[in-house]
Amino acid sequence: MLYWLLYQRLYLYFHVFRIFRYLTFRTVFASLTALLIGLLIGPLVIGRLREFQIGQYVRDDGPQSHLKKGGTPTMGGVLIVISILVPTLLWADLSNPYVWVVALSTLAFAAIGFADDYSKVVHKRSKGLTARQKFSLQCAVSAAIAVTLVRLEARGEYSTRLMVPFAKRFRPDLVWEWMGAIPHMHWLAFLPFTVFVMLVITLTSNAVNLTDGLDGLAIGCTIIAAGALTVLTYVSGHVVFSDYLELQRMPMVSELTVFCGAMVGASIGFLWYNAHPAEVFMGDVGSLALGGAIGTVAVIIKQELLLPFIGGVFILEAISVILQVGSYKLRGGKRIFRMAPLHHHFELLGWSESKVIARFWIMALVFALFALTTLKLR
Repeated sequence: MLYWLLYQRLYLYFHVFRIFRYLTFRTVFASLTALLIGLLIGPLVIGRLREFQIGQYVRDDGPQSHLKKGGTPTMGGVLIVISILVPTLLWADLSNPYVWVVALSTLAFAAIGFADDYSKVVHKRSKGLTARQKFSLQCAVSAAIAVTLVRLEARGEYSTRLMVPFAKRFRPDLVWEWMGAIPHMHWLAFLPFTVFVMLVITLTSNAVNLTDGLDGLAIGCTIIAAGALTVLTYVSGHVVFSDYLELQRMPMVSELTVFCGAMVGASIGFLWYNAHPAEVFMGDVGSLALGGAIGTVAVIIKQELLLPFIGGVFILEAISVILQVGSYKLRGGKRIFRMAPLHHHFELLGWSESKVIARFWIMALVFALFALTTLKLR
């Protein structure tokens, strides 16, 4: 809205406002606005959560050191979502369809998380929605995103081809073109792309959710992942950088740099209150929203295959849970880790919570830097 007012309207009369045409300038402003919103309204949100007695319920089978966290306000993800969406609406070009796709995706996944957290608070239990309910809702939102991207592809504003790290000239298309020639069956041509998008976004959302188990762990890793996505969205839409790095140039996705910058600022603002010992937890509202946002941005800028590096810690946490459950079921109750997700395993090995958090942040930074180095590797 400020972009529309200050640049598209007032620039004609006050030429100093031309600075608002520059993407980097608006990205910095979005990040700072998100940070200020988080810092300023954080105490109000935390106070309201305490007033409504919206406290965290801790798993009985978790590390005993976590029992003291019971009652800490949760659903702090509301603060994150507000801090992301408001600066995006203020500083982004709202005529860009990708801005709305990512913003609505974030809001939809936040709504799923809200329903899950609300169920935990009302029914006084730690599990909230069933796994089937949560997964079904996530798949429905992801499918809607895929359908929207298909419609944009039909208008020539998107491509269903994958960008493959280390093999930039290999760009497989996720559309069955031969299916389009079959009468009444042409819609099935986009089935592989739809399924792929559903898997990427849903798994990313759940991976961030699984990582949210220690004070500041998930949000710290999100800052790093969002920072990497800020770089990727910028170079993907830049005519010089995209050509130099041999990326598929997508001019319209560059506007998502503003959204990613807002996500960085909002995450830093939330970390102020979520750092150990945490004053508030993000809950599923925040973790599902952030995961959905990260996955959606990665899909739009064609960097889905870089997600294992952009969000390396998130992926490791998710894999540890999959391996633990698979081992338990297939090997007669035998476990690979002392406890899953992975951060609990290291806690039970004797690492302090702050040490686990710091070392996982370091891992996240290494993964993100490696993801950025692949841009020039062939």
